Amino acid sequence: MSKKLVAFFSASGTTKKVAQMIAEEAKADLFEIEPKIPYTKADLDWMNKKSRSSVEMSDKKYRPEIMEKEIDMSSYDEIFLGFPIWWYVAPTIINTFLETYDFSGKKIVLFATSGGSGFGNTVKELQTSAPDAVITEGSLLNRGTKQEISEWVKSL
Repeated sequence: MSKKLVAFFSASGTTKKVAQMIAEEAKADLFEIEPKIPYTKADLDWMNKKSRSSVEMSDKKYRPEIMEKEIDMSSYDEIFLGFPIWWYVAPTIINTFLETYDFSGKKIVLFATSGGSGFGNTVKELQTSAPDAVITEGSLLNRGTKQEISEWVKSL
Protein backbone atom coordinates (compact mmCIF):
# COMPACT_ATOMS: atom_id res chain seq x y z
CA MET A 1 0.00 0.00 0.00
CA SER A 2 1.36 3.39 -0.96
CA LYS A 3 1.81 6.14 1.56
CA LYS A 4 -0.15 9.31 0.84
CA LEU A 5 0.18 12.93 1.85
CA VAL A 6 -2.33 15.75 1.59
CA ALA A 7 -0.40 19.02 1.36
CA PHE A 8 -2.34 22.25 1.18
CA PHE A 9 -2.24 26.02 1.31
CA SER A 10 -5.34 27.75 2.61
CA ALA A 11 -5.56 31.54 2.86
CA SER A 12 -9.04 31.72 4.38
CA GLY A 13 -9.72 28.22 5.75
CA THR A 14 -11.87 26.90 2.88
CA THR A 15 -9.16 24.73 1.32
CA LYS A 16 -8.06 23.54 4.77
CA LYS A 17 -11.50 22.03 5.48
CA VAL A 18 -11.45 20.19 2.14
CA ALA A 19 -7.86 18.99 2.74
CA GLN A 20 -8.79 17.59 6.15
CA MET A 21 -11.67 15.61 4.64
CA ILE A 22 -9.45 14.27 1.84
CA ALA A 23 -6.79 13.19 4.35
CA GLU A 24 -9.41 11.38 6.40
CA GLU A 25 -10.96 9.68 3.37
CA ALA A 26 -7.62 8.72 1.77
CA LYS A 27 -6.03 7.72 5.10
CA ALA A 28 -3.26 10.17 4.32
CA ASP A 29 -0.98 12.38 6.40
CA LEU A 30 -1.76 16.11 6.44
CA PHE A 31 0.74 18.91 5.81
CA GLU A 32 -0.12 22.61 5.82
CA ILE A 33 1.93 24.90 3.59
CA GLU A 34 2.20 28.05 5.68
CA PRO A 35 3.57 31.38 4.49
CA LYS A 36 6.41 32.78 6.60
CA ILE A 37 4.38 36.00 6.75
CA PRO A 38 0.66 35.17 7.08
CA TYR A 39 -1.73 36.76 4.59
CA THR A 40 -4.05 39.44 5.93
CA LYS A 41 -7.49 40.25 4.54
CA ALA A 42 -5.95 43.30 2.82
CA ASP A 43 -3.22 41.08 1.30
CA LEU A 44 -5.93 38.96 -0.33
CA ASP A 45 -7.87 41.86 -1.88
CA TRP A 46 -7.71 40.84 -5.53
CA MET A 47 -9.43 44.10 -6.54
CA ASN A 48 -6.42 46.08 -5.28
CA LYS A 49 -3.56 45.86 -7.81
CA LYS A 50 -1.11 46.77 -5.02
CA SER A 51 -2.25 44.06 -2.58
CA ARG A 52 0.28 41.39 -1.70
CA SER A 53 -1.55 38.61 -3.58
CA SER A 54 -1.97 40.80 -6.68
CA VAL A 55 1.73 41.71 -6.68
CA GLU A 56 2.79 38.06 -6.20
CA MET A 57 0.51 36.78 -8.94
CA SER A 58 1.53 39.45 -11.44
CA ASP A 59 5.14 38.19 -11.29
CA LYS A 60 5.20 34.44 -12.00
CA LYS A 61 8.82 34.27 -10.82
CA TYR A 62 7.89 35.52 -7.34
CA ARG A 63 8.21 32.89 -4.60
CA PRO A 64 6.65 33.76 -1.23
CA GLU A 65 8.66 32.29 1.64
CA ILE A 66 7.12 29.37 3.51
CA MET A 67 7.63 28.14 7.06
CA GLU A 68 10.36 25.53 7.09
CA LYS A 69 9.06 22.20 8.33
CA GLU A 70 10.77 18.85 8.51
CA ILE A 71 9.01 16.28 6.35
CA ASP A 72 10.41 13.21 4.63
CA MET A 73 8.92 13.46 1.14
CA SER A 74 10.76 10.29 0.13
CA SER A 75 8.34 8.29 2.29
CA TYR A 76 5.33 9.33 0.15
CA ASP A 77 4.32 7.88 -3.19
CA GLU A 78 1.30 10.05 -3.85
CA ILE A 79 0.68 13.64 -2.88
CA PHE A 80 -2.68 15.40 -3.00
CA LEU A 81 -1.84 19.08 -3.38
CA GLY A 82 -4.54 21.64 -2.62
CA PHE A 83 -4.90 25.38 -2.88
CA PRO A 84 -7.35 28.15 -3.71
CA ILE A 85 -7.36 29.27 -7.35
CA TRP A 86 -5.88 32.76 -7.68
CA TRP A 87 -6.01 34.52 -11.04
CA TYR A 88 -7.00 31.26 -12.78
CA VAL A 89 -3.99 29.30 -11.46
CA ALA A 90 -2.35 28.08 -8.25
CA PRO A 91 -0.88 30.78 -5.98
CA THR A 92 2.90 31.14 -6.40
CA ILE A 93 3.37 29.85 -2.83
CA ILE A 94 2.62 26.40 -4.34
CA ASN A 95 5.65 26.81 -6.61
CA THR A 96 7.69 27.66 -3.51
CA PHE A 97 6.53 24.41 -1.87
CA LEU A 98 7.32 22.32 -4.97
CA GLU A 99 10.78 23.87 -5.25
CA THR A 100 11.55 23.32 -1.54
CA TYR A 101 11.19 19.53 -1.50
CA ASP A 102 12.20 16.72 -3.88
CA PHE A 103 9.19 15.34 -5.74
CA SER A 104 11.14 13.22 -8.25
CA GLY A 105 9.07 10.20 -9.30
CA LYS A 106 6.07 11.30 -7.22
CA LYS A 107 2.47 11.39 -8.39
CA ILE A 108 0.90 14.73 -7.50
CA VAL A 109 -2.87 15.06 -7.79
CA LEU A 110 -4.16 18.61 -7.59
CA PHE A 111 -7.34 19.77 -5.91
CA ALA A 112 -8.54 23.31 -5.53
CA THR A 113 -11.25 25.57 -4.26
CA SER A 114 -12.40 28.49 -6.36
CA GLY A 115 -14.90 31.28 -6.37
CA GLY A 116 -15.63 30.66 -10.01
CA SER A 117 -12.65 29.87 -12.21
CA GLY A 118 -11.16 26.52 -13.20
CA PHE A 119 -7.58 25.23 -13.15
CA GLY A 120 -6.52 27.22 -16.23
CA ASN A 121 -2.79 26.66 -16.91
CA THR A 122 -2.10 25.42 -13.37
CA VAL A 123 -0.54 22.06 -14.30
CA LYS A 124 1.79 23.68 -16.84
CA GLU A 125 2.81 26.43 -14.42
CA LEU A 126 3.50 23.99 -11.58
CA GLN A 127 5.29 21.36 -13.69
CA THR A 128 8.34 23.63 -14.07
CA SER A 129 8.69 23.68 -10.26
CA ALA A 130 8.64 19.85 -10.01
CA PRO A 131 9.87 18.67 -13.42
CA ASP A 132 10.45 15.05 -12.34
CA ALA A 133 6.99 14.57 -10.81
CA VAL A 134 3.80 13.55 -12.57
CA ILE A 135 1.30 16.33 -11.89
CA THR A 136 -2.31 15.73 -12.78
CA GLU A 137 -5.28 18.05 -12.62
CA GLY A 138 -7.56 16.60 -10.01
CA SER A 139 -10.78 18.31 -9.10
CA LEU A 140 -12.34 21.58 -8.05
CA LEU A 141 -13.96 20.78 -4.72
CA ASN A 142 -15.86 23.99 -4.10
CA ARG A 143 -18.76 22.54 -2.16
CA GLY A 144 -16.42 20.24 -0.29
CA THR A 145 -19.13 17.88 0.92
CA LYS A 146 -18.02 14.65 2.56
CA GLN A 147 -19.83 12.63 -0.13
CA GLU A 148 -18.28 14.60 -3.01
CA ILE A 149 -14.81 14.16 -1.53
CA SER A 150 -15.35 10.48 -0.77
CA GLU A 151 -16.46 9.79 -4.35
CA TRP A 152 -13.54 11.75 -5.77
CA VAL A 153 -10.91 9.97 -3.62
CA LYS A 154 -12.39 6.56 -4.54
CA SER A 155 -12.28 7.47 -8.24
CA LEU A 156 -8.51 7.91 -8.12
